[in-house]
Amino acid sequence: MKLINSVGPNPHVVRMFMAERGISVPLEDIDILKGKNREAEYLKTNPAGQSPCLVLDDGAIIAEITAICEYLDEKFPGSSLIGATPEERAQTRRWTRWVDLNIVEPLANGFRYSEGLPMFQSRMRCLPEAAPGLKAKAQDGLAFLDAQLATRTFVAGEKFTLADVLLFCFLTFGGAVGQPLNPELKNIGRWYAAAGARASAKA
Repeated sequence: MKLINSVGPNPHVVRMFMAERGISVPLEDIDILKGKNREAEYLKTNPAGQSPCLVLDDGAIIAEITAICEYLDEKFPGSSLIGATPEERAQTRRWTRWVDLNIVEPLANGFRYSEGLPMFQSRMRCLPEAAPGLKAKAQDGLAFLDAQLATRTFVAGEKFTLADVLLFCFLTFGGAVGQPLNPELKNIGRWYAAAGARASAKA
């Protein structure tokens, strides 16, 4: 199998997840800045034109970062970042979904519809008028999570999971595109520093 890789927070999630799990697969880079992922050749592999994309040995593809990470977590031996029991997996999936909907998506679309508009306006429907509200919604989600982290070490509990990987990669991206961490969110700040100190963060 191989991972079609590029710049951006989505591939960073999968690379960090693999590094945390000790998983290694070949990477094949695609230039999304030049729109290569929207050209016919790549669309034969992934009709949605997204990066990353995991190509299996039989040619089947897995897209969407959480699906890729869950597949790799099940496919390779080692300590799971999803959970060892149904209860742990449920909590990880609960918080991964929550982070995705309430922080990641509004943060990412807030960027696409404003600073990223020159790149994305020809690739998807963009709503520039929605950008300020989306950015504010991401901050609301972070404020809620900051209160939750007052009583636990990581997003889904006391173990580092996919939920932490997802959040870390997108907050790192946010900091680079005009959506920095609010320094008043002390628990998020503590968590972010700890996540960033992990060797996998540099993947």
